[in-house]
Amino acid sequence: MPQPVVLITGAAKRIGAELSRYLHQEGYRLVLHYHRSEAAVTALQQELNAARPDSVRLLCQDLTRLDELNGMADKAVACFGRLDGLINNASSFYATPFGNASPAQWQELAATNAAAPYFLSQALAPALRDSRGSIINMVDIHAEKGLKQHLLYSMAKNGLATLTRGLAEELAPLVRVNGISPGAIIWPEHSLTEQQKQQVLNSIPMGRLGQPREIAETAAFLLAGPRYLTGQIIALDGGRSSRGLPEA
Repeated sequence: MPQPVVLITGAAKRIGAELSRYLHQEGYRLVLHYHRSEAAVTALQQELNAARPDSVRLLCQDLTRLDELNGMADKAVACFGRLDGLINNASSFYATPFGNASPAQWQELAATNAAAPYFLSQALAPALRDSRGSIINMVDIHAEKGLKQHLLYSMAKNGLATLTRGLAEELAPLVRVNGISPGAIIWPEHSLTEQQKQQVLNSIPMGRLGQPREIAETAAFLLAGPRYLTGQIIALDGGRSSRGLPEA
């Protein structure tokens, strides 16, 4: 049986890179999507191909260009001639304080976090049906109630949560669709004060940040997991969502 193939969007850095390393270690061939992070993703490809030759291909695409995503999907399938999994990991994330947010910000946040996953899933559905494959969407624990100063982002992630549950019904029984809803895994690239960080940690029953590897382990479970498991969003947040969320 040929090694399964997974397309990971936003694969160059942070959680995307950890997903790539872990799934490659688990035996998957990978199509790694990137937009601007060419140096980082090329280094990652070289690292993984050194371990297993010609097991990783690269695909550059601006996900806000929604009319180009059918072409991106065709290129992804052509890399290895099949596709077994799609992980919609790419995400724009930045503050949009209410009163100052712009339509351009909404268009970018909605495109990367919700619209691109929709149109990629639509374009890749035939290949995923052929392989009895799986889609995993990276949601967010703030999708339901919203994150202060990040309302547009939260709205977009809420759309992704709706997409996850709706696609599970649309694509059943041949394709499973699930989500991962991370809590605090890596501190955001914008700086937080030590007080803000401690506030977040105090809200987590497990008392620590999650690890990117724990996201990757959950993704591997969902890709290979029970054929009866679909339409679920796993909150990987150390129990934080069971308490309510602070505004940090």
